[in-house]
Amino acid sequence: MSAEAGPATDGGPDEHVRRVRLPADRRTPAAARAVVRSVLSEANLDELLNEALLLTTELSTNAVEHARTELDIEVTADQVGLTVTVSDFASGPVDELTVGVRNLSTDIAEVAERGRGLLLVDHFASRWGTTYLPSGKGVWFRLDRPGRDRTGPVSPAPPVAGDPDGSGHTVVPSAGAMSALMQTTPDSYADDPLPDFAASLLSRLAEMVGAAGGVVRLDRGDGQGSQVLARHGRQPRPGNDLLRVPLAVHRPYAGELELDAAPTAYAQPLAVLTAERLSLHLENDRLRRADVRRQAWLTFLAEASELLAQSLDVELTMALIPQLVVPRLGQWCAVHTTDEWGRLRLSAASHAEESMLPQLHAILREAGSDSVQARLREASRNGTRTPLGAPMEGFAVPLIARGQRLGTLAVGRHQRHRQDPDEIAVLEDVARRAALAIENARIHAERRRVAQTLQQSLLPPVLPVVEGIGLAAEYVPTGGDAEVGGDFYDVVPLPDGRWLVVIGDVSGKGVQAAAVTGLVRDVIRVLAGDGKPLTEVLARLNETLVERGAGRYCTLALAAVGPGEGDQLDVGLHLAGHDRPVLLRAGGGLAAFVGTGGTALGLLDKIASPTSRIVLGQGDCLVFYTDGVTERRRGRELFGTGRLRDAAAPLAGYSADVVAARLRATAINFSVEEPRDDIAILVLRNELAPTSPRGPSVREVEGLPGPRGSG
Repeated sequence: MSAEAGPATDGGPDEHVRRVRLPADRRTPAAARAVVRSVLSEANLDELLNEALLLTTELSTNAVEHARTELDIEVTADQVGLTVTVSDFASGPVDELTVGVRNLSTDIAEVAERGRGLLLVDHFASRWGTTYLPSGKGVWFRLDRPGRDRTGPVSPAPPVAGDPDGSGHTVVPSAGAMSALMQTTPDSYADDPLPDFAASLLSRLAEMVGAAGGVVRLDRGDGQGSQVLARHGRQPRPGNDLLRVPLAVHRPYAGELELDAAPTAYAQPLAVLTAERLSLHLENDRLRRADVRRQAWLTFLAEASELLAQSLDVELTMALIPQLVVPRLGQWCAVHTTDEWGRLRLSAASHAEESMLPQLHAILREAGSDSVQARLREASRNGTRTPLGAPMEGFAVPLIARGQRLGTLAVGRHQRHRQDPDEIAVLEDVARRAALAIENARIHAERRRVAQTLQQSLLPPVLPVVEGIGLAAEYVPTGGDAEVGGDFYDVVPLPDGRWLVVIGDVSGKGVQAAAVTGLVRDVIRVLAGDGKPLTEVLARLNETLVERGAGRYCTLALAAVGPGEGDQLDVGLHLAGHDRPVLLRAGGGLAAFVGTGGTALGLLDKIASPTSRIVLGQGDCLVFYTDGVTERRRGRELFGTGRLRDAAAPLAGYSADVVAARLRATAINFSVEEPRDDIAILVLRNELAPTSPRGPSVREVEGLPGPRGSG
């Protein structure tokens, strides 16, 4: 077999010719084979079918991959044999494709280095060569019928595959075996097709070169080490020179093909060819697994972000972080945060083996230049990932959020394998999300502290103790104490010896509502302390709010309470747009709403504030509340004033603190949702004379149903 300058054909009436132009895509090799098959059928050259299709596939595939232009396929057949020319239209230096005369027995390795397509062509073709045209270049091959060599004596048929025969001739692989090797593909429906595919390739390769045995080893970089992917034949004999070909795969994959074969001219090229085919599918497996793994990491990060976002408690957030990391991303994890003096403090830690947790704590507490603490300080100071080293191998990632250095996230390496770049990137992403969650929790805690401080400044720290008057209050802020509400209550002494009971609701929430609430509370205290009538107090307060023009309005209930005739209390009630209070008579019966509505403050220049006179006998109660109680929602259903009155009726005769606590619990338990508005309840009770029997305390009444009379 040789490489020559151009094809030679007989020409004549018995010649069969096909010329086809095909596009440069993956369907071209199949189309080229179809053309060759039809010509062979017409010329009755079926004995050349395997070799012709194999070589046509190789040349057309190489042309598509390297030239990337349209291809001209010319097929010529006569009584002696077949000639196929594959031409492309790619420009390039002539010496890139110039191939001189080759000697198969001595220079086959050099041919293999120029591409496996030329190796196969040189092996099976009677003659082959290249052509160069102004528009491109081409490669042709000639196949003659067995025993009909046009340029020389009759060629003997090649021997079958196997070890060298007794005469010392090299065994030549058949075209059928080569075609079967090239067409072997993994089972696309198998869960893990690679072991069977590798075993099939190895078996065919061993049969072609007469190998006594072989093995394919693969390390996927998952901590399991090198594993046998496929095995054929017997174990290598001691002292045998084994043929080893590394698999062309990317990290973390690594592997090799090992063959116990005689050193023939075909063993090395065919082993390399088999390793290339296997490596291609191993690369597909690596990419597929990497894609599945990345999708799993994205799902993990999304779930971690959701869990971290749900917690606005600083300690709970820091305790959650190690639970997310261990054992999925590391053997152990420790979260250190920076205190106000810049020192690192251990906030949370976790270990995959719970028994190792005390040892981990001890190592994290160690000091010194080579200690883990020193590495953590370095990571926090430099703001970069820092390796930790022995005895607890791992690395530390700084916790940085909004430019603030909050501490470090230390993660220990797995025992079996080190974190790959994907895992490290995920850990750094977890550190960023964890830092942001910690910062958000700290901001929320600070807001809650400020809100609680401001809210406490708007409410009396304790209600005054007044002889003959029972007072109790319950307050539930909206949003779990994270925001200042507009509801407030107060009890103010009047110059004439009476007491002024106040409950109000300023529209809106937040700092602006709190400012208006403080203004209303202070104005009422100043004017009432000066002895102004309540109607004047309301009018002056309304003028102040209108002049302020902040767009805020306020509803108020004012009740001036003082001794009446005998053991009664006299109450002068003023309602400025506020809900009417509930009157509970100690003798039992239905609860009733009392008072006459007036105008809310801050909306109109002139207001109406009628006075209602109410007399409270022994044990009678007045229940004041804000709209956070009546507008408590359960889906589309409101708690409402009717449900409030029905809940208050059985509490007639109980002490003020019991009534307030039971109504608060009833309103809160009406819905599982957080309150959307502040809930304020203020209870006023006549205790001028002891009731018989005495009303129970909060502790006494818990769980006791039914009313109790005053006697």
